[in-house]
This record gives sequence, structure tokens and C-alpha cells, in this order.
Amino acid sequence: MAARRVVSFAPEERVELDKVTKTRKSDGRTALFARALLSSEPKPDGPGRQCKDIRAAMGFGAGSLERLKKRLVEEGLSSAIERKPPDASRRDVKPDGSFEAGLVAPARGPAPEGRARRTVRLPAEKAVGLKLADSVPARPARRTLKKRM
Repeated sequence: MAARRVVSFAPEERVELDKVTKTRKSDGRTALFARALLSSEPKPDGPGRQCKDIRAAMGFGAGSLERLKKRLVEEGLSSAIERKPPDASRRDVKPDGSFEAGLVAPARGPAPEGRARRTVRLPAEKAVGLKLADSVPARPARRTLKKRM
């Protein structure tokens, strides 16, 4: 399979990638990404290593190397090899007393008609309907119900 993105680096970028891979001051994943990008660069005497060989050597999944190259092209070298900060939207629901009460109360009642039992999503949808939160992901709802029931 032909490479979708062929990467090539300016001499300064190559020096920076070499420095990241050879010094022990960077994160392990950062060094791994830098090695993968250096391996995929075409050599003067022929093409670079094939994507499947790089994935096998580095332990990447099927699309990881392509996503890494895409990030390199779209966002630049430093953002391609550095870790992204965690997304704040994962922690958008902080359960307080009224939220927990609104989530637990409908879960303690009988199962709705047409269902054998309740799911985690049903009380979460009720909490959204009561305007206790904008949205309730399943994991925080499950955690709250497990803690309070």
C-alpha cells in the first residue's frame, strides 16, 4: 500500500527530532513519535521504511501512524510529537447533592412500561429533563448510582 502522506523535514526539524530521540529528557511517547516520523522520512538513496514495518517496530495500531503524519502536516512538528492536554469536557458534570438526588430518585422506582429493568441512561435523561445538568455522560451517572444505591 502506498503511503498517503510523505513527510520530509527541514534540517532544523531533523536536528530537533534527533535531539528528542537521543536525550532522556522527553516523554517516552514523544520520543516514540519522533522515531516513527524519522523512520518514515524518505532517504536520499530511496524511500523510507514502509508504514507497516514502522507500525510493527513501534507497536502502533493501524491508523496511528497516519494520524501522526496528519497532525504533523496540519499542526506542525511540536504539536505532532507532544501530548495534547486532557480535554476539559470529560469532567463537565460534577455531581452535587441536588444532582445526585435527581438521578437516584427515578432510578429507585419501578422499571418503565415496556422495559424489564432500568438502564443507566434513563435516570440520566430524567436529570437532563429536570435541568440539573446540560448533559450527563453514562460513566458519571453509573458511578453516582453505584455509590448511592
